[in-house]
Amino acid sequence: MTSTMARPTVVGRFLPDDPLLRRLVLMSLVNTVGNGLFITVSVLFFTRSIGLTPGRVALGLTIAGVCGVLAGVPMGRLADRVGSRRLLLVVGPLEAAAVLGYAFVHSFAAFVVLTCAATVLSRGSSAVRSALIARAVPAENQIRARALLRSVMNAGLVVGSGGAALVLQSDSYTGYVAVLVLDALSFLGASALLVGLPVPDGDAGPAADAGVPVKRRSALRDRRYLLVTALHAVLELQLAVLGVGLPLWIVLGTDAPPAVLAAVNVVNCLLVVLFQVRASRGVTDLATAARACARGALLLAAACLVYAAAQYGPAAAAAGVLLAGALVHTLGELLTSAGGWTLSLDLADPQAHGEYQGVFMSGQAAAHVIGPLVITLTAVDHGAVGWVVLAGLFALAGQALPVAVRGAARAG
Repeated sequence: MTSTMARPTVVGRFLPDDPLLRRLVLMSLVNTVGNGLFITVSVLFFTRSIGLTPGRVALGLTIAGVCGVLAGVPMGRLADRVGSRRLLLVVGPLEAAAVLGYAFVHSFAAFVVLTCAATVLSRGSSAVRSALIARAVPAENQIRARALLRSVMNAGLVVGSGGAALVLQSDSYTGYVAVLVLDALSFLGASALLVGLPVPDGDAGPAADAGVPVKRRSALRDRRYLLVTALHAVLELQLAVLGVGLPLWIVLGTDAPPAVLAAVNVVNCLLVVLFQVRASRGVTDLATAARACARGALLLAAACLVYAAAQYGPAAAAAGVLLAGALVHTLGELLTSAGGWTLSLDLADPQAHGEYQGVFMSGQAAAHVIGPLVITLTAVDHGAVGWVVLAGLFALAGQALPVAVRGAARAG
């Protein structure tokens, strides 16, 4: 299958001329707007409408997160067997049903069961979508396509979060259920866009197409791939820095006004939307991907040191330092994301993209689960010293990645 990816027009920055990529962009936009709505109101819905305590919500989400880590590989393997598109056509409606199910939850046990099911479907579908993109988009356009999709994803989350503000203002059960319905419709809409998408179902690749028996490598036995996945998962801890570390640090460790957190989030989202595609342009192979991750890791480490410095100034100065740190942080995030896509794809067996993407996504999911604990035990609990330790962790993981992929890069 071939596809040309034309440069997006000015009018269609996020709706490129290439029909295949345009369909993928619309799918991502529809899905992430719904996710932005749900994520923004979910905790309040669970506590105020279902009646769960914050502690029980946190426990349930943690259990679900662990379940999500285990979902990537089996879902990826299933995608390799039956086809990514076919599997997503089943998973999408199931995700819609899971979201609607929250409207009927009235106990902690039911909440845990449903949240685990929803998280397994969500984490698994991420791996399957990644495999779908790997098979649908030509290799030379993969990184730019994923960068564009990530930009669209962030734009969709911003739009969804903005719409959720109206629901939060009303703080009513009816409003929360309306969000559940809209999120469910977003899953169904994304599934509808999958129909007719020209993606091979089942085994893919030249050998399979020629009728040659396919001998796949196993991602779980690929030591290089597992090492790269683990090292990049360390870099994924940067999301917990933004989501957990900074909010607590601003309140507990600096004199900056809490409102600066909103500005930090805006800076991060806008930079990702505007510059993710540009940041990916220099990433063309394993060597450049590893170098991008190494440079990005150093920027993440530098951002940690900048954040630490915010404790030493008055409110206005601390706010400025935190915003500067967010800028450096986001530049690091852009580079590590672009590098990670290439590493996850080019080190994978083309005959087993589902399984390999499942392993890589599971590494990211694990980082998201343990990230809050790691950030709390370092930066939040130990202040400047903890930020320095975190900076060292980012720097070491980033500099180890080029070493981990060097042999594969020479072979390629």
